[in-house]
Amino acid sequence: MLRILSMLSLTSALAMASGGDAGGAIPDLTFTWVGIAALAIFIIGYYFVAMEEHYHIDKAKPALLIGTFMFMLIALYYSINGLDMNLVHTQAQHLILEIAEIFFFLFVAMTYIESMIHMGVFDRLKYNLVSKGYTYRKLFWVTGILAFFISPIADNLTTALILSTVLITIEREKKEFLVPGAINIVVAANAGGAWSPFGDITTLMAWTAGKGTFVDFLFLFPASIIGYVITAFLLSKVVPDTVPEFDITKEKKPEMMAGAKVVMGLGVFTIFSAVMSHQVLHLPAMWGMMFGLSLLKLYAYKLKRIHGLGHFDVFSSMSKIENNTLMFFFGILAAVGALYFIGWLALASVVYEPSVLGPTWSNVGVGFLSAIVDNVPVMSAVLKASPEMAHSQWMLVTLTAGVGGSLISFGSAAGVGVMGKLPGVYTFGAHMKYSWTILIGYIVSIAVWYVQFEMLGFGA
Repeated sequence: MLRILSMLSLTSALAMASGGDAGGAIPDLTFTWVGIAALAIFIIGYYFVAMEEHYHIDKAKPALLIGTFMFMLIALYYSINGLDMNLVHTQAQHLILEIAEIFFFLFVAMTYIESMIHMGVFDRLKYNLVSKGYTYRKLFWVTGILAFFISPIADNLTTALILSTVLITIEREKKEFLVPGAINIVVAANAGGAWSPFGDITTLMAWTAGKGTFVDFLFLFPASIIGYVITAFLLSKVVPDTVPEFDITKEKKPEMMAGAKVVMGLGVFTIFSAVMSHQVLHLPAMWGMMFGLSLLKLYAYKLKRIHGLGHFDVFSSMSKIENNTLMFFFGILAAVGALYFIGWLALASVVYEPSVLGPTWSNVGVGFLSAIVDNVPVMSAVLKASPEMAHSQWMLVTLTAGVGGSLISFGSAAGVGVMGKLPGVYTFGAHMKYSWTILIGYIVSIAVWYVQFEMLGFGA
């Protein structure tokens, strides 16, 4: 139990990792009334997030409520006790910056997805896949493999959004295909992103923090793909081996709208701009995404001049974005940020001491925490704590933070994105039904890392 509590304390240093540097000394409020109240509010709110399917309440509602309310309680406590209100203001500003980077990144990615849906890109892709006579099981493998190899380039969130859209255009009713298919895409996108320096926000953070070179992350490929394949193999057993109802003689081949290929190209360039903005220009990744959005708007203007008003409207695509996904991210990151500010997460680096857990077990625990909270703030906390450990251990924590986020449906940006694309289908409960397959793949990934890095010294 002590070890579990120690690992849970790692959650605290998470979401506001960059915020702790600002201002003066932050008082420890953990065992004050506001500290205990905030922890209780977080646990209760998290319960309703997890039980979304049971209570039929969108996960964004409890997340947004606890995230905003916890910080307001902290501000009230500071005001009542005459503490430095500038600390609250500064920490809130840091948190807003952190959330904004994710928020606008998601916003642009979703806009491109909705634009491609409007232009018939996914209907055409569905036709190309289903018209080949593939069974549901083959389609399961095709979408998963595509997600695994697209994710290292396009990032795991964008990949998951694209492939889940393909999934829902193939089949809208059959849950025995949609649920394992959605889990497969999330696991594949997260595993694929783990071995690329810019395939996941967590790997991007580790790379920019100097914890490994570009080539170092590529050595995680064996652990990533073997763990994914194990999970996919187990999941595939519950997918129907029947062919979707599709009569090629009756189905008209869908045509993409004029300009669709250019929009696809702009989408790829937008991801490239995001990576270059962060790596070369030292701007937030969302800066490149917003630049890509501006190009999409300019191109939409050109299409309007050529084809008329009804052809393509970017603002129409924006109106179809799953705002609940964005609100969920805001709420959950704000809530974890409040726990950090109060001091619940201040013991993060203690678990890395050999007398407690040591680096290997702590890094394995990071994967489970990534599933509970979200892998971005978890990795942020580890990097801020910067415990003394070998290069191989930094590769392990990169692997576990990325892959471990798949253990729970909202443990990663990819999972949250797919939940938004398949509401009522891909839920917390549906995911947990098959979470044992992900756990087995997670354990296999760690075992492959151990053999490769610790026993053979390959990539260490």
